[in-house]
Amino acid sequence: MIVRSLRRTMVSGGAMLSLAGLSACDLAPAYHPPTYVVPATWHGQTPFATATPADTQLPSNWWTVLHDPQLDALEDKAIAANADLQAAAERFVQARAMVMQARADLLPHFGLAFGASDNKQSADRLFRYKGALTQTDEFYGGLASWEPDFWSEIRNQVRMAKYSAQQKAADFAAARLSLQAELADDYVALRGYDAQDAIYRKSIAYYQQAVSVTQTQLVNQAAPRLDLARAQNRLYVTQAAELDILAQREVTEHAIAILTNSAPSGFHIAPVDVLHFTRATIPMGVPSDLLQRRPDVASAERQMAQANRAIGVSRAAFYPHISLNANGGFDANGFDLANLANSMWSYGASASMPIFEGGMRRAALQASWASYRETRDHYRSSVLSAFREVEDGLSRTDRLWAENDRLKAAVSAALDMQNMTMTLYKGGLSAYLDAIIAQEAALDAQISQVQVATRYFQAEVGLIRALGGGWNDRLLPTPDQTMTFSVLQYDGLHHPAPAGGIAPPVDETPYDDLTGATTLRTGTLPTGK
Repeated sequence: MIVRSLRRTMVSGGAMLSLAGLSACDLAPAYHPPTYVVPATWHGQTPFATATPADTQLPSNWWTVLHDPQLDALEDKAIAANADLQAAAERFVQARAMVMQARADLLPHFGLAFGASDNKQSADRLFRYKGALTQTDEFYGGLASWEPDFWSEIRNQVRMAKYSAQQKAADFAAARLSLQAELADDYVALRGYDAQDAIYRKSIAYYQQAVSVTQTQLVNQAAPRLDLARAQNRLYVTQAAELDILAQREVTEHAIAILTNSAPSGFHIAPVDVLHFTRATIPMGVPSDLLQRRPDVASAERQMAQANRAIGVSRAAFYPHISLNANGGFDANGFDLANLANSMWSYGASASMPIFEGGMRRAALQASWASYRETRDHYRSSVLSAFREVEDGLSRTDRLWAENDRLKAAVSAALDMQNMTMTLYKGGLSAYLDAIIAQEAALDAQISQVQVATRYFQAEVGLIRALGGGWNDRLLPTPDQTMTFSVLQYDGLHHPAPAGGIAPPVDETPYDDLTGATTLRTGTLPTGK
């Protein structure tokens, strides 16, 4: 009987919910994302061109344009194991759970109540009823309550929760892009230090030969002792500079270890002598597409959509709050409950409406409008920053590539000068001071060229990051996809189905060993713990 009664109540509640859904009044303002007049083309002079007409967007694994297998392996491991990125994915899952929590208020709530008690009265109590001193009471029944959402207050809260989940998905994409770009930037810097170290080692070997030459000249009384002191000074200064480069390399290697969820003490990347990255072909697209390719811009827009719905929630607070309640069951003195004489029920409705609260609700409405305008300002700022970062990247890549070409020519000339002055010195036709000047010029030119080449490839990474790294707002989950389970689903709740391509790892402790050594060699994949 109780089951049938609950079913009838559920059906009735569902019909009322449908009726309320048709007649609900949405008090939120009409929302339209701002549209801005943007340039038709990029102002910066880009050295890049699209390889084919179809190649109009960066790949999601954009770091492969640098053609470095070692970097590919590191990026794959960081995406799979980085703790900060996994935490961002869990924040998205939490936001999806908040969607379901807000949605629950749209549906009728049902429950069961039952209990029993044994009571005894005092025999000496004043005005005692002339009946039994002891009495038992048993009852069970069902409870139902529902709030018709006439003013769409609950619906707007649900929409806010869905938009919040979409924002968290965009934040996850931004965190992933930031991780990828930071790792690529650090890896380029590491290879730059390797190339500088190779130059220093080669120069140190050359300076050691120069010291040997000056010692021979001194023994043969063909040169003063000053030449030997100058040669030794140059050697020691260069050795000290190499140690500084090695220290910077180790610090950068430690940073890469953390990004890939590895213990720095057991992590090592084998050095290489040449900066071997390939100049990338980066499809630029048109400026108007940038607003769809930046996850931070998408996050700011979803935040603005939430603030718009919050205005509707604040407005609904000015209207009557209506609630429907019903309960029924059996209550009797003893366990013989299931008969009509022992049944009991009640149902009713309540409504409350604010009359005077000292301006509290008006203040809340005013604050919601101000919050919405704040999100609009934040969105506009995010858009402007996105355009600035792209233009900065175009300027850097263009100028640094031209600078790198000039420095390559300077290196060639400086090395010729170094070899010629040393030959003249050995023949007694030139002072060693000329050789020292030529050596300094050759070393400075080589180091400057490697540093500029490193900055150029880092600028490429920064430009790709400014362009969104191959992301697009179509990758965001739809509002309905943010929901994690159906109304009557009770399994599969520990790990909800992925949405928007975001799936936290199922394994609770995939990388729990912080002491294991991980050695990465060029061209090989990492061996994660």
